[in-house]
Amino acid sequence: MGLTRQYLRYGPAALFGLVASARGNAAFVALRGERGRCVAVPACEHVFVWDTRKGEKVLILKGLKQEVSCLCPSPDGLHLAVGYEDGSIRVFSLLSGEANITFNGHKAAVTTLQYDHLGGRLVSGSKDTDVIVWDVINESGLYRLRGHKDAVTQVLFLKEKNLLVTSGKDTLVKWWDLDTQHCFKTLVGHRTEVWGMALISEEKRLITGSADSELRVWDITYIQEVKDPDEPESKKSKGSSPGAEENTEEDETVELDERPEERLVKCSKVGSIMREGRDRIVTLATDRTGKILACHGTDAVLEVFSVLSEEEVRKKLEKKMKKAKKKAKQNSEEDPERSVELSLQEEIQRVTNIRASSKIKSFDLILSPKGELKIILLLQNNIIESYNLNLSARVPQAVCASKITIGGHRSDVRTLAFSSDNIAILSAAAESVKIWNRSTLQCIRTMDCEYALCSLFVPGDRQVIVGTKTGKLQLYDLASGSLMETLNAHDGAVWSIALSPDQRGFVTGGADKCVKFWEFELVKDESSVQKRLSMKHVRILQLDEDVLCVRYSPNQKLLAVSLLDCTVKIFYIDTLKFFLSLYGHKLPVLCMDISYDGTLIATGSADRNVKIWGLDFGDCHRSLFAHDDSVMYLQFVAKSHLFFTAGKDSKIKQWDADKFEHIQTLEGHHQEVWCLALSPNGDYVVSASHDKSLRLWERTREPLVLEEEREMQREAEYEESVAKEEQPVVAGETQGETGLAGKKTIETIKAAERIMEAIELYREEMAKLMEHKAICKAAGKEVPFPVNPILRAYGNITPSAYVLEVFKKVKSSELEESLLVLPFSYVPDLLRLFNEYIHLGSEVELLCRALLFLLKIHFGQITSNHMLVTVIENLKKTTISRVSEARDVLGFNMAGLQYLKREIEAKDEVTFFADATDRFEEKKRKRKKKEKMVLAVL
Repeated sequence: MGLTRQYLRYGPAALFGLVASARGNAAFVALRGERGRCVAVPACEHVFVWDTRKGEKVLILKGLKQEVSCLCPSPDGLHLAVGYEDGSIRVFSLLSGEANITFNGHKAAVTTLQYDHLGGRLVSGSKDTDVIVWDVINESGLYRLRGHKDAVTQVLFLKEKNLLVTSGKDTLVKWWDLDTQHCFKTLVGHRTEVWGMALISEEKRLITGSADSELRVWDITYIQEVKDPDEPESKKSKGSSPGAEENTEEDETVELDERPEERLVKCSKVGSIMREGRDRIVTLATDRTGKILACHGTDAVLEVFSVLSEEEVRKKLEKKMKKAKKKAKQNSEEDPERSVELSLQEEIQRVTNIRASSKIKSFDLILSPKGELKIILLLQNNIIESYNLNLSARVPQAVCASKITIGGHRSDVRTLAFSSDNIAILSAAAESVKIWNRSTLQCIRTMDCEYALCSLFVPGDRQVIVGTKTGKLQLYDLASGSLMETLNAHDGAVWSIALSPDQRGFVTGGADKCVKFWEFELVKDESSVQKRLSMKHVRILQLDEDVLCVRYSPNQKLLAVSLLDCTVKIFYIDTLKFFLSLYGHKLPVLCMDISYDGTLIATGSADRNVKIWGLDFGDCHRSLFAHDDSVMYLQFVAKSHLFFTAGKDSKIKQWDADKFEHIQTLEGHHQEVWCLALSPNGDYVVSASHDKSLRLWERTREPLVLEEEREMQREAEYEESVAKEEQPVVAGETQGETGLAGKKTIETIKAAERIMEAIELYREEMAKLMEHKAICKAAGKEVPFPVNPILRAYGNITPSAYVLEVFKKVKSSELEESLLVLPFSYVPDLLRLFNEYIHLGSEVELLCRALLFLLKIHFGQITSNHMLVTVIENLKKTTISRVSEARDVLGFNMAGLQYLKREIEAKDEVTFFADATDRFEEKKRKRKKKEKMVLAVL
């Protein structure tokens, strides 16, 4: 099929103007072994790592499409776990910047992530109310924990015990035993959502924050008791049965029956610490040592508390006891020890409050060995602030160490413009105008302004004009970065500005129902001899409604004006007489543009439609349903009838105004797109969004075929529908507290299909081999056997070896889900092949994992199949022997490594003492030298 019309694809070129997104959390990361200097922050779908000292971006962890919702660095500092809006989790290496592992288990955004103290397990909580525990080393999901009725807000591992504590918006705090994978205790002492939790005092205390100004403090105690064998059964069953869950009020104790013993975990409320903030907790966290606790609400204040260690508590108590005894002696009282105890406020002391420059979205803290506290704040207005706090000072005061601001605007960008040479980009927001270099994406000028709504480059690209919300026109000189002139142009907001085609002036439309015509002129500057550029008001067109948008026709004969009454009026420029009225939109027209030849005008409205009109008679050629929300901006590509639209549905779309076809969708922004600008040569598009990012799109040389584009769109829709389908059910399993960690995705279906194809190839090759043997026997001589081209591509391997190769290529995190969608008809062949592989001793760990899972999900069918009895018997023998061998090798290697560790430690101790001796001798020499010098002077 020949191409009727060739389009060129626009692709993403860059993301800039963004310091950090406010959706996720900030976290200190260790780069090159240095802690407390680099901080990882979410940046739409990517993660930026900033050097707070230099204010530079040192690493970008590139995401796919979904927005980052959560970050968690690993305890060893080498990896960073990143949770996304679609529920996926990716683990990045901070050394290479590559994503090594991907976990798919949640159906909604990941809200919290936490590593265990060794970094071997990762637990995630989500808006889908599930908690999933992942094995990072084996790259697979362990199990899913169900119990919360609303989004999970925080998850915490307890180092001492194999326990997990989770909190949710359902007002509950749940305790999970990870050995038996069930919830054994639920705290219901909160009346509102639990937004945050933290463990302090060596995990003996739990602090929870909810929607009030109270931080609730709970004491955690573990008691290990051996069961009395003569204890009556009725007394034994007083606690909850295994797998049962108890709701307890604040001071109750929950007992849990365990295998050899009874463990009592008591969690009783000790009291509360009052915050200064009256709103809900947003983030509540401690540093790694647990000595510092900090929290903030929806305001700009971070409250920092110090938690006393056991030794400090004991010293303080002794001091208090001495005072009490002294007082008792004076008042002749007896036994003062009973009344002496530390209050909660004395154990958890307020250090200071840190007021940031804007609302805080998240924070992280790190306590240096010298006792200095480093705090990083991620603010709502696209700023990262770093503070240092000296805790040893009598009155600790936070000092702002650095601010990362230059990379973006403080508020949403509402207007964009390209310079005539396609090199400079202007962006303007509520507080500043910035000029960017398109090739380097560096901000080259920042100028303070009022709330900007529209802008343009003055011909020559040496000045820019900005129209503001207060009705002013501000003229800036780019060379000096100074404001040259401010004019009160309109009584209301200046909604639109358009340069005249002859480049001698411009027109503005405002909320005061006026269209004003302006001309450029040179006026004598009082401060210098040279003349400077100015703006002169020449004509006015008074209308009945607010003006939302104005555009010139390319021949400068017509002016299109969009009004608040949902119509577009066309006027003759020379006489300002009315020519046409374009009516048909149900809501006001927010944007429009006229094609380069003046034949078409396209209008975009808040009713989500784009209408294409002929400018000669004002007839509507076509109405297109363009976006799922208001169309915010529309612009034609230079010298073509193609145009771009931007919508509040976060999408940018390209259309053909001649064929009325949707060409492509540029997806990347995560929130409303406010405006866009096309370069004069049509090679670049720049767009600005509510997610604080500016994105540059570039026209590639790749041709775009509409049929292929539609096919890709259908595939994407199918993949989305697969993820939303009901998950496959394991026979005999009830929907209880636990479940499989993974979920069915298009990748797991493809992996299952590859396994099925490999088994079918194996069956065909086995049938061919039998047939070939029969032919050879009949012929009485060897006949060459034709090798399958797929097997030849793999190096002439056997069909069974090919199945193993395909099986090994299935991602570890997707293995269980792939086997779950595999039809049972393929399982008998797979079990026979497993027996063969395990007997040879290849991939024992992987195959045993798959084998046990298959036996679990197809237990009934396998045990009732007489053909598989011998296969299972053989598997039993080979598996036990091979697993024993693998265990022996592992044990031997562990013993060897422990021996080497002891040897290295012994050497290190000798070296340490030798170094200490050398340093002592050096100090001694220096001291003697100094003494000699002093004596010489005397």
